[in-house]
Amino acid sequence: MTRPDLDPLDRKILKELQEDAGQSLDDIARKVGSSKTPVWNRIRKMKDQGVIGRQTVLLDPEALGLEACFFVLVRTAEHDPGWQERFLASVRSRPECLEAHRLAGDIDYILKVRVANARAYDAFYQALIRDVKIHNVTALLSMEEIKSTTILAV
Repeated sequence: MTRPDLDPLDRKILKELQEDAGQSLDDIARKVGSSKTPVWNRIRKMKDQGVIGRQTVLLDPEALGLEACFFVLVRTAEHDPGWQERFLASVRSRPECLEAHRLAGDIDYILKVRVANARAYDAFYQALIRDVKIHNVTALLSMEEIKSTTILAV
């Protein structure tokens, strides 16, 4: 896939959309120093190129009672495709798991899990180990979120 050629106006539009995708085209155009139609055309082009994906809403987890954030370090002794398929299916099927990454190094996977409390985390953990055999799991409770953003530097 070729990398899209983004000019400074495209980058300004992307910054505005990342700050608030719900703002009107008129507002975006005014803030980036353009007019509505060219901004709309650029947004449509960036969607077609895959630069802009789906649009969604960010929710406050604590307002929803999801006060505990765990980072789960997973080590496995299994590295065959069947195990990996089961593990990935299990992780993808659980809404508590917000992120999952396969890592280089001593830890095979890291999961970001958002739940109400330790008991809810244990339910997540028990369901996970019912689905797949895991060699070692370490759960780290985040005491304070210092920075969290979805905004990419463009």
